[in-house]
Amino acid sequence: MDFFLIHGLGEFILTHPNLQIPKKEKIYSVNEGNAKNWDKQSTEYVTNCKFPTDGSSPKSLRYIGSMVANVHRTLLYGSIFLYPGNKKNPNGKPKFFLHITRIYLCILIRVLSEVFPMSYLVEQARGQSFTGKKRALDLFPRKIHEKSSIFLGSYDEVEEIKLLYKAT
Repeated sequence: MDFFLIHGLGEFILTHPNLQIPKKEKIYSVNEGNAKNWDKQSTEYVTNCKFPTDGSSPKSLRYIGSMVANVHRTLLYGSIFLYPGNKKNPNGKPKFFLHITRIYLCILIRVLSEVFPMSYLVEQARGQSFTGKKRALDLFPRKIHEKSSIFLGSYDEVEEIKLLYKAT
């Protein structure tokens, strides 16, 4: 289900009662700022998106900078959203955020507050979620702020990532 907030009324309106993510799409969503430090599989996947070897057209990059917004677009139109780990931060990328007057550094993406909720929504819409090792919802966090990489979206897109990880 997908709802839209009508600010003037202060109410949410149901816009997609049976939301199902398309199985495959020509879009990918990732912040390429740390691409030089990604693992081999993430690098290969994104390279294949840009320069397909099968003669198909390249995929379009759509990255908003907000996980919720990117996953929402992915739910509506299909594709894949990636938050790969990197050589410096194998469980997710560093991100700075401002809190009152202090700047903190935290490693995203947190399992309990981001990976699980977004993975649940995507899987309910018949997509998939994967950490690079296993299905995201099969993670068993040992700490409250445990972090993980995440690949989620259209079923066939996530299957491509899973095949790359199985090959190594």
